[in-house]
Amino acid sequence: MLNWNFISKKFLRPWNGGVYDELCAPAVGIVGDTMLVFGSTYTSKFTLWMSTNPKANEWKPLVDSFEIGGWDPSFFTDDDGRLYMYNGSSNKFPMYGVELNRKTFQPIGTRKEMYLLESWRYGWQRFGEYMDDTFLDPFIEGSHMTKYKGRYYLQYGAPGTEFSGYADGLIVGEGPLGPFETQSDPLSLKLGGFARGAGHGATFQDKWNNYWHVSTMVLSVKNNFERRLGIWPTGFDKDGTMYCNTAFGDYPHYIANGAADHLQSRFTGWMLLNYKKPVTVSSTLGSYYANNAVDESIKTYWSAASANPGEWIQTDLGNLSTVQAVQINYADQDVDSDRLGKRLDQYHQYKLSYSIDGKKWSLLADKSNNKTDVPHDYVELAAPVQARFIKLENRHMPTGKFAISGLRVFGNGNGAKPGMVKQFIVLRTEKDKRSAYMKWSPVDNAFAYNFYYGTHPEKLYNCVMVHDVNEYWFKAMDKEKPYYFTIEAINENGVSERTKVIEVK
Repeated sequence: MLNWNFISKKFLRPWNGGVYDELCAPAVGIVGDTMLVFGSTYTSKFTLWMSTNPKANEWKPLVDSFEIGGWDPSFFTDDDGRLYMYNGSSNKFPMYGVELNRKTFQPIGTRKEMYLLESWRYGWQRFGEYMDDTFLDPFIEGSHMTKYKGRYYLQYGAPGTEFSGYADGLIVGEGPLGPFETQSDPLSLKLGGFARGAGHGATFQDKWNNYWHVSTMVLSVKNNFERRLGIWPTGFDKDGTMYCNTAFGDYPHYIANGAADHLQSRFTGWMLLNYKKPVTVSSTLGSYYANNAVDESIKTYWSAASANPGEWIQTDLGNLSTVQAVQINYADQDVDSDRLGKRLDQYHQYKLSYSIDGKKWSLLADKSNNKTDVPHDYVELAAPVQARFIKLENRHMPTGKFAISGLRVFGNGNGAKPGMVKQFIVLRTEKDKRSAYMKWSPVDNAFAYNFYYGTHPEKLYNCVMVHDVNEYWFKAMDKEKPYYFTIEAINENGVSERTKVIEVK
């Protein structure tokens, strides 16, 4: 999953005036040796496309007008060969499911209701950046079915694409059309950190049969629905509980090179070395300040005054550190960006250098001849270097000014790990047991904390990272169940021991 090949395909109907079929949120399905593609629609005029050789870009219409339609569709072929479609994107109507005839692709019977959100019970389903039930009711969307050992795991996105709490929920049943039991907590959730959100996803297996969950992450700067993709290790525990591991999800991980137990993290242990550390730059455009590049928010960014070669940004790690990798996250500074869809003529070029004293520099990476679009480039060093300063110099931007939302340096700060968190408390009230107030004593040399939670003391599968604070309002619980929590402290040298798991009734 490191190198990807983009094969461009516009699904046009030349016999229908060249109208695009995949207007939004297309579904991909597998039926035997055939791949299906169908775009979201509320009409009956879209084509259901097929290919037995998608790598060669060989496609043809399977059904000219797929009459049933559906927004945010997804397909699932069961072990017995029967085919199902799920769809739904609404804050009023539920997610639906229906069986399709394998020969005609017409529905067998009528759609059935799969699930309607229950935000009155499950706090994480509440609409709003802070799960505060404001403005609109929550949306259910982005269905996907996974079958494991005879059970059916139907996933859905909620409560809204533009929020940090965008997550994939889960209902589990004994048949493809239910009935289903609702899982209290999201399958995939990433409320904190540099890049947030883990909703509207799909689950797949690699060539070693390891499960992975791919989902959309929130940007929402130039447009409410501006997003990125995240890929998370996922799987099923010994009890058949489906889980997804997003802890340190935007830090470097080792890629699986064989069968892997995803309950055991493949996190490298390389810590962020430059969180809110001093930054110097060649120039600054308006209020796009330099420190925005090291504040662990993908939404904020520094911008130079131009896109000229030679514009630069330099981060001070504070002391001599062991540097293992650097991630360069570009920002689209130009407000009038026309970057809609994949462009093959755009690319980034830069030089990356390191220094012990900020005076004598050595080359870390030279991508002056790069010809690919790398908005979130990652440079992993063949061997670590000792450095205090890292400098990024622009050579070419695909569009807009030279702008960086995150210059993130990973390794070890050559110091002490943080101590274990003390006096960790979680308080729920009778007024609203979906929510809790969390507080703990600050750890002097920590800049962030991870807390893990769940409805079983041995299944704390969801994780939330918070920075700079020692309190948090947590609003994502099932009001009808007790919860279990533990917390750990984080700094540039490592992670503390976790606290003893506490029960919150």
